[in-house]
Amino acid sequence: LVIASLTMSAILVFFIVPLTIVFFIYLTNLLLLIYQRNGDVKADPLSDVWDGARETIASFWDIYARIWHGYELHGVENLPEGPGIVVYYHGAIPIDYLYFLSRLFLWKKRLCLSVADHFVFRLPGLKLLLEVTGVMPGTREECLIALKNGHLVSISPGGVREALFSDESYQLMWGNRKGFAQVALEAKVPIIPMYTQNVREGYRMFKERRFFRQLYESTRLPFTPPYGGLPVKFRTYIGEPIPYDPNITTEELVEKVCKGNFFSFQTKTAIQALINKHQTIPGSIWKALLERFDKRRK
Repeated sequence: LVIASLTMSAILVFFIVPLTIVFFIYLTNLLLLIYQRNGDVKADPLSDVWDGARETIASFWDIYARIWHGYELHGVENLPEGPGIVVYYHGAIPIDYLYFLSRLFLWKKRLCLSVADHFVFRLPGLKLLLEVTGVMPGTREECLIALKNGHLVSISPGGVREALFSDESYQLMWGNRKGFAQVALEAKVPIIPMYTQNVREGYRMFKERRFFRQLYESTRLPFTPPYGGLPVKFRTYIGEPIPYDPNITTEELVEKVCKGNFFSFQTKTAIQALINKHQTIPGSIWKALLERFDKRRK
């Protein structure tokens, strides 16, 4: 009994915060359904009619972000007034991205549409939440329409694979994905890099095993659960944009995103440059926790 109790306690400690986040996400969808039915709201989920509900949701998550992670957002001035594509590193749980969306809406009253993996749309009970927050499968046509309408569109080229199999070394796992660059060229919009400090220290995945890797590659479903949820310091940094260049090819644009350093134009990756500048590698949970008390960084 003692061993069983200790085992259960350890499991709860490891998974309680990720499970709490899942609970809050479903609670958010439930509140949206109540708002929709009580107000008999039939408008397009992306219309201004939903801004009141969006502000309530954003306020809740922003409070959570401040309390649990001392969340900070830097570089908002680098976001264009018009459309653009935000490219970011994908943590084990993209809770930092949710914090970014919330604070962006509270500060700028601006909605950033999000490209998500197809498995997200298979999750039951989240349809209205995904629609109101602008989450989409991200086909080329959908992205072009969103950009034409003046929206920011965000994507993590590493996606679920990066979430599952990257680690405290913060390795980018983009593979051959370059669709975002093709869309940027067609829409004639800038690309903006983004990264959240300590995101891997807050939430982690178990070390990669061949079985889990093969399982994911064959099903495209994330069977490995994240763990952790420690209240480490989160800071999201938005880098300087890569402007649209009519003379650049898709391959050159991908190369520029992957190898361009915005500040010195050296051959470093844009997002990796943000990681190198702001992140201890390999990541340290203890240092990330102590940064909650580091006033000099604010």
